[in-house]
Amino acid sequence: MLRYPDLSASGELGRRARRAVDGLASCRVCPHECGVNRTAGERGICRAGALPRVASAGPHFGEEPPLVGEGGSGTVFFAWCSLRCVYCQNADLSHLGHGEDVSVDELADIFLDVQRTGCENLNLVSPTHYAPQILAALGLAASAGLDLPLVWNTGGYESLHTLALLDGVVDVYMPDVKYADPGMAARLSGAADYPKRAFAAIREMHRQVGDLTIDRRKVARRGLLVRHLVLPDDLAGTHEVMRFIAREISPGTYVNVMAQYRPCHRAREFPELSRGITADEYASALESARRYGLHRLARNGA
Repeated sequence: MLRYPDLSASGELGRRARRAVDGLASCRVCPHECGVNRTAGERGICRAGALPRVASAGPHFGEEPPLVGEGGSGTVFFAWCSLRCVYCQNADLSHLGHGEDVSVDELADIFLDVQRTGCENLNLVSPTHYAPQILAALGLAASAGLDLPLVWNTGGYESLHTLALLDGVVDVYMPDVKYADPGMAARLSGAADYPKRAFAAIREMHRQVGDLTIDRRKVARRGLLVRHLVLPDDLAGTHEVMRFIAREISPGTYVNVMAQYRPCHRAREFPELSRGITADEYASALESARRYGLHRLARNGA
């Protein structure tokens, strides 16, 4: 099984990175396919520029147990986002772009620093719009000894073209599945094609890495881990999402059914989002997962 250190040593990772970075002149990294020239300072829907912008990096102990282990998950939080979620809990990063622009060399150093702290993995949070720069930085870091499992922690709005560049690079895919309904995706996240794109992306992610595998230390090594945030009044279409995961991906999929929704950012402008979820709504979401045979459930109560 090839991984990014092997792809780096063979030169394949460098070739992919060069193709991806060249593509920033007419950016189609995410499904929006804005076509802007990021190398000339143009910005598309995600607002990201030519340089990756990093908000923070270091061990994080609040992720799912298979990612945390003893050393914590080595999170690198990136600024900006290709989705415009009105209830975003990290709006200062995703919508306001808080962070610092870094060069590819500096990003590689950040990755290596995460490894030096003893983290269990390198967990890239909201990385999609910086995929070209990340590939380039990974090549540099791998040649200097980086070998941590790589976690792609994403909102699920992914291009199959970009995922092809990540094949053999990513060890653990951790996408959100936010919605089953295009109208709700358009209203709340500015992407009517979200369900179509996310479902296709998760099929490809699973093809690449399979179900989540966990070692004797109970730490994830490879595979797919899906997150689904339960919204009030089933706005996320939880029943349909669980059916899709169980029937079209695998009943062995590790799923975190999340209960921590609260009105953030612009949520109170939308009456249907103005409250948290109830215990009954969360119990119903878990029951939907079990009904379809999903049995690897990470739970956090309402």
